Amino acid sequence: MSEMSTPIKQKRLISLDALRGLTIAAMVIVNDPGSWNSVYWPLLHSEWNGCTITDLVFPFFLFIVGVSITLAYSKRLDAGAPKRSMYKKILIRSLNIYLLGIFLWLFPQFDFHSIRWVGVLPRIAVVFLACALIFLNTNWKQQIKIGAIILVVYWIVMAYIPVPGIGKPDLSVPGKNWANFLDLQLLPGVLWQKTWDPEGLLSTFPAIVSGIIGMLIGKLYLSVKEENKRLVWLYFIGFSMFLAGGLWNWLFPINKNLWTSSYVLYTSGLGTLALATCILIVDMWGYTKWTFLGRVYGANAITSYVLAGMLTVIFYEFKFGGSALSGRFMDGLTSVGFDPRFASLLYAVMYMLIIFVPALILYRKKIFIKV
Repeated sequence: MSEMSTPIKQKRLISLDALRGLTIAAMVIVNDPGSWNSVYWPLLHSEWNGCTITDLVFPFFLFIVGVSITLAYSKRLDAGAPKRSMYKKILIRSLNIYLLGIFLWLFPQFDFHSIRWVGVLPRIAVVFLACALIFLNTNWKQQIKIGAIILVVYWIVMAYIPVPGIGKPDLSVPGKNWANFLDLQLLPGVLWQKTWDPEGLLSTFPAIVSGIIGMLIGKLYLSVKEENKRLVWLYFIGFSMFLAGGLWNWLFPINKNLWTSSYVLYTSGLGTLALATCILIVDMWGYTKWTFLGRVYGANAITSYVLAGMLTVIFYEFKFGGSALSGRFMDGLTSVGFDPRFASLLYAVMYMLIIFVPALILYRKKIFIKV
């Protein structure tokens, strides 16, 4: 790792753009089945402890946010851009993403008495803000220390420090831990699970580490000159984190709802392995055609996510002839013998492709909406 101190000239990572876009496409698919009563289990979040394919999507995106921070702000720092101007843009972008999250929650009724102050986009906003500020004010060694301290302290607090009125934390069930306790006590507005929220206050700290790990992987990419050696490092570090997360699971269960420390390492390891594989196939071997959908989605990632959230109103809630479009789709396919779960998956893929159309128009016109 001694080569970490010698930066190399940047080039745009098509593989990272593709991975970002494919992650957004996966978000749309898992968020929009034809019917929530008919879904293949890997396309559902784990109810509590454990990890499905769906549980990888959000941490992958935060990991990519971290990688992107290193690539973007290293370039600006090398160009001599003043930090003060970067701080302003970081704050504005974070605020915009956060407000989009609030807008998406309120749309279309705009009932301000039932606001959910946290959520997917608010967490992305906070992680981006924290990671960008950390990146501009620390070096990679300090970032490792910050990430390690957060993960270890979070583990100790969540697993061993008694919770008021509950006693020793019980991580086998919801509610009996510090994260859920603080959500109920401190979070205003609506909570996703009534008494706690998977994007709550305390669990945001380890989510920031998902971004920090992405920043460190970005630093590794920029610093190791030789392509083959860089790839070996990425695979080695990715597998090591994956293994460490699996081992830590014995003491601190992998859990997306709590964003446990084992979950951070487990998903960041898989994210690193995924990025390394994309770099190998796309950037080194030159196979780029299959990345088109990902690159289109990735060019306007947040915009595509928000659009998908808004259009669900038309497809799920508006009634056409007494039934919603999603219901008509499901009824049509199941009536001719399709497995309801397969029909639900087909609907989700179709909906993802519908959102792809405006994303493609923006891409073709070279319109990139910077939130």
